[in-house]
Amino acid sequence: MSQFKLHTGETAPEAAQPLIKKSNAAFGMLPNLHAVMAEAPTLLEGYQVLHELFQKTSFNAEELTVVWQSINVEHSCHYCIPAHSAIAASMKVDDAIVDALVNKKPLENEKLEVLRETTLALVKNRGVLSEQALNKFFDAGYAQQQVLEIVLGISQKVMSNYTNHLADTPVDQPFKKFEK
Repeated sequence: MSQFKLHTGETAPEAAQPLIKKSNAAFGMLPNLHAVMAEAPTLLEGYQVLHELFQKTSFNAEELTVVWQSINVEHSCHYCIPAHSAIAASMKVDDAIVDALVNKKPLENEKLEVLRETTLALVKNRGVLSEQALNKFFDAGYAQQQVLEIVLGISQKVMSNYTNHLADTPVDQPFKKFEK
């Protein structure tokens, strides 16, 4: 059992209280991940900012899901996999895409599969990408902007995945139906 506290608006450090209000407004609840991160207000703020920025990238909902879930699955994040499955459902991403990602199966869409492969290569190789892999990414129709945007997505997911590993964050009730 984790010793990390799940904060509320009443128990969180003062600097985290406006961030908790922001999370409640954005999600209609305080996700447990945010409740844990509230212990370190700068972490929660950084995560919120990166989440907002990643959603402003050139990626569409399917591509955002591919990047997020590829990282979550590679990091074996018990919390983020169901959470991002729920987010994908709310963004109307095809269940077949989410199922393939969660089950480590190739995606039927070739461009999305190249995005998955590139994301995983960047994660596994700590940002090192072979010229061949980079050219395959570009040949699939992506550009330098998108490979750099993957780095932003990785940064966001490292913050959440690592926090969840440390805190053994309990999965929120709305995400439980997406657990595997």
